[in-house]
Amino acid sequence: MKRIAVVFESKYGAVKKYAEWIAEDLSCSLFDRKSIKIADLESYDTIIYGGGLYAGGVSGVKILTKNFDKLSHKNLILFTCGLADPIDKANTDHIKQSLNKIFTAPMQKKIKVFHFRGAMDYSKLGFIHKAMMGMMYRMIMKKDVNSLKHEDKEFLASYGKTVDFTDRSMTIPMVSYIRELQG
Repeated sequence: MKRIAVVFESKYGAVKKYAEWIAEDLSCSLFDRKSIKIADLESYDTIIYGGGLYAGGVSGVKILTKNFDKLSHKNLILFTCGLADPIDKANTDHIKQSLNKIFTAPMQKKIKVFHFRGAMDYSKLGFIHKAMMGMMYRMIMKKDVNSLKHEDKEFLASYGKTVDFTDRSMTIPMVSYIRELQG
């Protein structure tokens, strides 16, 4: 039996929720990135890493980029989690462009990427994240109302509130992909 590890970094809980669902569905090990060393992953054949999207980057993704030479012989899967709706191709294209800035060409070929929609509780945001969301709110408010995309309108309607778009069914394609890898 091939061994699978799910490693995650979750600031506000949505990434952790997805990581737990994935680990449960695959009956595999689950690790918080802060409590694991790269040596702990040596015995695993498949490593899944999940991190939140913040200002175009993925939290904690350095565990893959910094250690790629040690992990490149394994199945590597990344899942991102953010408010952007992954059904909208423009959103996933933007995430891909951001990842391509930090992933080398071999990483881009090797690491399979999935995107999940997260959650936000404005009352729990740290100062920097509140400021970032405030800037985004002001930028969208300056746009012509007729030019707003559905997601912009959704953002404005939910600004300052608690929203939760997490959905376990979003993990099905990734879990199926990993099961196929396991043969």
